[in-house]
Amino acid sequence: MLISETSNLDEEAIGKIILDCAFKVHTALGPGLLESVYESALASELTRRGLTVGRQKPIPVIYEGEALDVAFRADIIVEGKVLVELKSVETVLPLFKKVTTSYVRLIPLKLGFLINFNEVHLKNGITRITNGLEGKPFFNKLAGSVDLHLQNPSQPSHPSRDA
Repeated sequence: MLISETSNLDEEAIGKIILDCAFKVHTALGPGLLESVYESALASELTRRGLTVGRQKPIPVIYEGEALDVAFRADIIVEGKVLVELKSVETVLPLFKKVTTSYVRLIPLKLGFLINFNEVHLKNGITRITNGLEGKPFFNKLAGSVDLHLQNPSQPSHPSRDA
């Protein structure tokens, strides 16, 4: 599927493409490489599909209306709508899921993925994080994936940002 020009795809459609690309990258490269290799390959594959991809995007932290002088870097943001945090680790720690959940909430976005490429079967390394997409059943059917919902998605999704 090639997306021409700037897409108007929703988060779920973008998420399906992200996972398709992640599976393609994992099939080609296998587990055991550095996270940066998977990031580069996934970004390349997403770009080939015609999606706008931002890598290592600094995301400011706003506290009570004030931009703090600290920020975090999102591994990949696709179409300004979906966050992808990548790992290549033996075990995904609960902290990694909490951090990704916080990123989705702080940006704010409706959908994010934590993908651990250091799995024999990539489906076992996918965690889906939602912020307002709880009613969408597609990814819940993906065997091995975990779906984390934000408890109180109080912040609305922002308009699409440059990724």
